[in-house]
Amino acid sequence: MTAVMKIDMPAPVHQMTCRVLYGDTDAGGVVYYANYLRYFEAGRSEFMREFCCSYRALEERGLVLPVIESFVRYKAPAVYDDRLLVETSLVTLKNVSCRFNYRLLRNNDDDAAPVLLAKGYTAHASVNRQGKLAKLPEDVLGALRNIMTTG
Repeated sequence: MTAVMKIDMPAPVHQMTCRVLYGDTDAGGVVYYANYLRYFEAGRSEFMREFCCSYRALEERGLVLPVIESFVRYKAPAVYDDRLLVETSLVTLKNVSCRFNYRLLRNNDDDAAPVLLAKGYTAHASVNRQGKLAKLPEDVLGALRNIMTTG
């Protein structure tokens, strides 16, 4: 039996919506399991863009943030044309790493309330183009620390 992982969502929680594309589904008509990580990525990218800087801006500075660990707990299936709400929260920040938590909800017009589809996290290392750990720039660390403390 697997232990249930608690996924806290400390403020600020970034929210974005998207639709399930037909190509995101499998032969059973539901979203293919690995595509949930793509929704997490979209949420993380928009979180960074809104609160700090775009991933492109980090790449232009010679840094990338590869995923070093991920976890997804599936609660209910998403299907073609569902409107999804992706919630993203930064939960840990260190000089060379960070972790984001996520909740993915179905938020269709006919739903009385959003339905939790999946929750999880991704952990990232900050590395340079040679693949070596590299400290995040001070302005990036400062912006991210600021949003974690002010929520």
